[in-house]
Amino acid sequence: MTSSRKVVSGLLFSVVCVLLFSPSANAFPAFARKYGLRCSACHEAWPMLNYFGQKFKDNGYQLMNDRDSPVWQNPSYWPVTFRITPFWSRESTNKVAVDTTAGINAGETQLTNSSFNVSGLDILSGGTLENNLSVLFVLSSDEFASFHFESVNVRFDNVFHSPWANFKFGKFELDNFVSEKRELTLSGNGATYQIYHFIPVGDGNIFGQMGDNQFGAEWMGHSFNDRTRASAAVFSSTDGNVDDPYGKNAYTGFFTASQAFDAGKAGVERIGAYVMYGEAPTFYLTSGGAPIPGSGTGNKTFSREGIEGLIYLGKFNFQFVTQHGEDSAWFGACYGDLVDGICPNNNIPGTVLPAGARNPTWNGAYAEFHYTLNPQLIFIEKNDWVRMSQQALPGTPGNLGNIDNYTFALRWYVIMNNRAGFALHPEYSWLRLRGESPVTGSDLTSSSLMLGWDFDF
Repeated sequence: MTSSRKVVSGLLFSVVCVLLFSPSANAFPAFARKYGLRCSACHEAWPMLNYFGQKFKDNGYQLMNDRDSPVWQNPSYWPVTFRITPFWSRESTNKVAVDTTAGINAGETQLTNSSFNVSGLDILSGGTLENNLSVLFVLSSDEFASFHFESVNVRFDNVFHSPWANFKFGKFELDNFVSEKRELTLSGNGATYQIYHFIPVGDGNIFGQMGDNQFGAEWMGHSFNDRTRASAAVFSSTDGNVDDPYGKNAYTGFFTASQAFDAGKAGVERIGAYVMYGEAPTFYLTSGGAPIPGSGTGNKTFSREGIEGLIYLGKFNFQFVTQHGEDSAWFGACYGDLVDGICPNNNIPGTVLPAGARNPTWNGAYAEFHYTLNPQLIFIEKNDWVRMSQQALPGTPGNLGNIDNYTFALRWYVIMNNRAGFALHPEYSWLRLRGESPVTGSDLTSSSLMLGWDFDF
């Protein structure tokens, strides 16, 4: 295990305790105010979209009527939404690296803490500048009010009067209809789709994280009723970081297609697939031993493929994603993100891989179940699994880095109208990382228990 990975594992508890668990979800009371609709018109349970909400988003935040153009809006209308979550949480990690102190031997110990806290703040704005010209802007902060641009994009909709010609440019979420930005879980362990962000232990490839918004361009097309969808995006292999900190000549492609069908009283079901294929640098020029941002080259490849679905059975529904991932052996041997110090290796000319090095591969699955008792109360159970099928280096334990993540939650929407949303959110999540404790290399487990008030307006 690399020293940097040990540090990351050892600090897991402190990271979880202060984790900004708001997932930058795009829930817009501003759109409900504009069209005079309730939030439930577009959301199964905000921020998760229903079929109508997905169609509204695919049309560029338009209902395709005369109220889409800003010239028809009330001058007092301001298309902005604020979201934040005050909460109480209890965080526990079973093995944290410690020095010798009174009553504690050097090595590992369990650490548990509880406190009141607050999530970061999301400021969301979007809509139309003119018919078929839409924009989205999301400014997000951590709990210390340190802001970054989560999304900034412009989209040209229905070019040549065709729903198959929509083009987006800027920073945006990849076009998976099972969206991490609209997930219903919020806790430190439960707010992430593990398979969207998985990196094998000792791997240097941060560039294949499907859950992160990316800088690039996208074509998206759909049938008039939105049953059939397809998209293709190309973006810089920087994991959404600004100013080309890695390499200027590395790009990734992301391709999706899905089909929805009417199951009668059960609802509208959707099945789709995606492919992500890219390359990213493993060699950097250095100055004084430090890598020079933007100098990356020695590009190596990576890929992600999967199937996803959203199935409705009356009040019960579930969504799932499966994934197969593969990285170049160079990433697996910890060449790649030298800029952030994730890996110590630099693939300078003449470098050879360790004997027997091979492409790390893995398989993962995600499944989330919802029971909507009524529009104001939803019960949630979520599962995330990742299993290594081939480690990069011989002799590495086959299950090193495997993930099991289970989450239980409910959301009670005390207020849900076209002005605001206000939800009580209790949640428990448990996470196990195989072989990743910082000292003994045994299993690392952590749990999150939270109770929060999630609101936007």
